Amino acid sequence: MLRVGLTGGLASGKSFVGEALAALGCHLLKADELGHQLLLPGTAVYKRVVDAFGPSILDPEGRIVRRALASLVFDQPEKLALLNSIVHPAVIQEEEKWMQQILASDPYGIAIVEAAILIETGSYNRFDRIVLAVCSDEQQIVRAMKRDGLTRQEALVRLSRQMPLAEKRKFADFIIDTSGEKEQTLVQVRRLHEQLRRLAS
Repeated sequence: MLRVGLTGGLASGKSFVGEALAALGCHLLKADELGHQLLLPGTAVYKRVVDAFGPSILDPEGRIVRRALASLVFDQPEKLALLNSIVHPAVIQEEEKWMQQILASDPYGIAIVEAAILIETGSYNRFDRIVLAVCSDEQQIVRAMKRDGLTRQEALVRLSRQMPLAEKRKFADFIIDTSGEKEQTLVQVRRLHEQLRRLAS
C-alpha cells in the first residue's frame, strides 16, 4: 500500500485534488474532519480541550464551538501549541489506524491523508509520497473570501500565519497547480494517479 500525504495552503485546492483522486479509486481520509469528530462530546480529546480552555468555548448544548476555540488561540502561540499538543497526537493515531485498515483490505491500494499542516507538524515523514496543491497568493485570498466569507484582511492574516507554498514545495514529491480551470487540474490529477498506481503496484 502506498501512503500519500496531500497538503496545501489556505484555499489552494487540496480538497478538490483529494476528491478527484478518490473518484479515481484512491482511499481518502480528511484530517480536518477527523479533528472535528475528535472534538465531539464524549471523546477524551473533548474533555482535555474543555479542561484546558474552559466553558467559554461551549455552546448551550455543551458542544465545542470551533470558531470560539480558534479565536482563543489565534493570536497566542502558546495556547495554539497547547491545543495542537492535545489534538494532533490523537488525529495521527486515528490516521494510523485507518491506514492499517486500508492495508488489510487493499494491500496494493493508495491511502491518501489530506491535511493542512502536514509539513509544519513534521507528519510528512510518515508518508511514502507528498502531494502539494498550489496556486497564487491572490487566488488563495479570493477563494478563501468566497468560500469562508472572510474579509480580505482576514484572509491575508490567515495566509500570513501559514508556511508559504513556495517553502512547502521543497517537501513535495508531486505538485498539482490548481490555478487554471478545473479541467486543467483534473488532467494533472489523472497523470498523478497513474504515477501513484505504478508506485503502489
